Amino acid sequence: MNLVFVMPYKSLVIYSVKAFLVEQIKIMIRDSLDVDDLDIASIDEEAPLLGGALELDSIDALELVIQVEKRYGVKIKSSEETRRALSSVSVLADYILEHAPDKVAAEQAKSAV
Repeated sequence: MNLVFVMPYKSLVIYSVKAFLVEQIKIMIRDSLDVDDLDIASIDEEAPLLGGALELDSIDALELVIQVEKRYGVKIKSSEETRRALSSVSVLADYILEHAPDKVAAEQAKSAV
């Protein structure tokens, strides 16, 4: 019976870390576009980043990759890997969580204080 309660709890924790990271990525996108009045809630986390509604170009993508590297220590090594990682906010969040889960968790814990 306890296992039934443990699994949803773990899923909730994983979801909340991803939700936190998705919000942080949206903020990074807003900041890299230098558009202060962009409502991050309007950014669809499943929509394509490149060539999508946000119209991110290669310079914007490069800035975002640099921010991810500086903030989370995640290096996106090839252009193919970059295209895959930047396919959407949700995919980028998964990519960062796959390569730097401890940094994301630490950042979330720090922001909760």
